[in-house]
Amino acid sequence: MGFLAKYIKKYWKSFSLAVLFLTFEAICDLLMPTIMASIIDVGVAGRDLDYVLKMGGVMLLITLFGAVSASIRSILASIVSQSFGAELRSDLYRKIQALSFKNIDRFERASLITRLTNDVTQIQVFANGLMRIFVKSPLLAIGGLIMATRLNLHLSVVLAVVVPIVAVFIVLNLRLGFPLFSRVQKALDRVNGVMREYLSGVRVVKAFNRFDVEVEKFDHANEDFKKQSISATRLMAVFSPAIMLTVNLGIVAVLWIGGFGVTNGNVQVGHIIAFINYMTQILFSLMMISMVFNMFVRAKTSAVRVSEVFALEDDLTWKEEVIQPSLEKEQGGIDFNHVYFSYEGTSGDPVLKDINLTCLPGETIGIIGSTGSGKSTLVGLIPRFYDVSAGSIKVDGEDIHLADPKRLREKIAFVPQKTILFTGTVEENIKWGKEDATIEEVERAAKIAGAHDFIIASPEGYQTRIGQGGVNFSGGQKQRLSIARALIKNPQILILDDSTSAVDVTTEERIKAGLKKYAQGLTCLLIAQRITSIMDADNIVVMDHGEIVGMGKHEELLRDCKVYQEIYQSQIGKEVAL
Repeated sequence: MGFLAKYIKKYWKSFSLAVLFLTFEAICDLLMPTIMASIIDVGVAGRDLDYVLKMGGVMLLITLFGAVSASIRSILASIVSQSFGAELRSDLYRKIQALSFKNIDRFERASLITRLTNDVTQIQVFANGLMRIFVKSPLLAIGGLIMATRLNLHLSVVLAVVVPIVAVFIVLNLRLGFPLFSRVQKALDRVNGVMREYLSGVRVVKAFNRFDVEVEKFDHANEDFKKQSISATRLMAVFSPAIMLTVNLGIVAVLWIGGFGVTNGNVQVGHIIAFINYMTQILFSLMMISMVFNMFVRAKTSAVRVSEVFALEDDLTWKEEVIQPSLEKEQGGIDFNHVYFSYEGTSGDPVLKDINLTCLPGETIGIIGSTGSGKSTLVGLIPRFYDVSAGSIKVDGEDIHLADPKRLREKIAFVPQKTILFTGTVEENIKWGKEDATIEEVERAAKIAGAHDFIIASPEGYQTRIGQGGVNFSGGQKQRLSIARALIKNPQILILDDSTSAVDVTTEERIKAGLKKYAQGLTCLLIAQRITSIMDADNIVVMDHGEIVGMGKHEELLRDCKVYQEIYQSQIGKEVAL
């Protein structure tokens, strides 16, 4: 949990100041029973009203000072804990954003959300508690023991028995509670996962009327979460009453021993009252310490989970010094040299096998193949979403494994297979590709992508708000907005991953015509399921089971590539003349 060192270094002064005022507050609380004992044994017993009033005034002043200290401590605790929590949450979010796909794949998406929200909140609550009751309780417990012992040594024998028993309960609480709360957090991950999956696929659930199945899945996860929570809290619930019983038995023992002491003249009545007050303070403090350990167990579990994310090292390394300025003059050249790739944790054959492919600057490459043939994986390696398992990929003559991913991605515009739009206006979404773009540039990109007409047909035009995930646009419209977002970037390399699958053939032809005019000098990789989408490409790559099984122009592949012939025949419906 070394990630906490940064925040300790930043907030330790404010934290220490809060603890200082907390200490003043605890000292004020500890002084009260002793002063009260003095009033009873000296003022009341001696019928000295002046002494009673004088010490009463002292109690009022101490109470006022304690109240002011408590107020300042509460303000400081809130500021520090909220600032710490906000910064930790922000840093964790940045860390998740910086992770490679390979690292992100190690966690379930729902687990990352839980770590970013619930786990950070648990740590923040514990940090807040440290500046409140969590530090005050040990101070009161230790201070109460000292004051009670000073007050009457004979009665303090009871404490010598009670405190070790309570300490054993607290240690057992800590040792048994940690694994239980770890399971609680994992069960919460599953609840969030089921809920997230339902919200992502709510249209499919409604279309297939599968509410009962989803409710059953959620109920199962929710029931497991309930069982794990009950197991944890049941164990925790045993210790608090046990501690309370032990301390209350101690108070009974004090009254019993004190009664004999008063009878014998060895103990004063004020001492017994003060001692019981200290015992009550100690009881309250030990109860709070027990609760502190419960919170500590939860916070520790959450801190371990958060640290797992922070501990991931970025596997995308690079060496800026290898850049050769002369090669930067090339625009969008791509070379695959004996590339192999496998996803981490998978067994069997690699997803890509011995890929050798050269894309010349300004060339349009069509990539086609059956589902699962590795087309999307192939183009996903170019922006370094994943690193190759073997071989190398060069862009403009530079090995991308040695290139800064940020600089590399500046050259590339990517339209993914699954269209993603963000909450905001149409204009804001298109400007994702270029933040400082003018409205003229936005409209030009939209026209090339075939999106301008349906945008201006909306009442608010380019200021139309996009619902979550683009629910107020059709699949084809979302694809065209995604293409416009990529085009406005003016990239050197444009990757279109099956990005016209949801548009009709006529619209696709218009988009292709606009792209051909726009993409002069631009390297374009076009993945498609429809053979008509890539027939006029400069070069067509045919993939099957992770391998390139054909490469060339349309006519050459019709003559020489069996897989291409089968695709052509299944889609166009004509026998190929061999």
